Amino acid sequence: MRKTADRIRHAISFEVIGLAIITPLGALAFDKPMSDVGVVAVVGATIATLWNYGYNLIFDITLNRITGTTLKSVPARLLHATLFEAGILALLLPFIAWYLQIGLWQAFVMDLSFAVFYLVYAFVFNWAYDRIFPLPEWKETGQSVP
Repeated sequence: MRKTADRIRHAISFEVIGLAIITPLGALAFDKPMSDVGVVAVVGATIATLWNYGYNLIFDITLNRITGTTLKSVPARLLHATLFEAGILALLLPFIAWYLQIGLWQAFVMDLSFAVFYLVYAFVFNWAYDRIFPLPEWKETGQSVP
């Protein structure tokens, strides 16, 4: 299982790279000032970083109990990314509506758009992260990242 320092590196690198991509894309897609999208993105990233740490810890503990390993198959990765994004969607919707002073429907569309982006991004990022930083336990058992 990943150690605390590794989980912190994972969460921070995930959010920093995500912010660098989503802020200009969000400003362009929703015709909002980059500063407003930037605030939403930074607050979202802060909440998501905390969620990321706790969620990944719980997911890994659960996966390890069910399968005996933390190595994620493709279906497990899809479930992992989908559940993460559903949680962050629920956490961020009220903030987006309030900060941008838009209706809940508009906030939902924006939040859902970010979630779709991050769903794909989370899948790719986590797969790449596991390949760049594989756990020793995977090597010892002859497992490799699919």
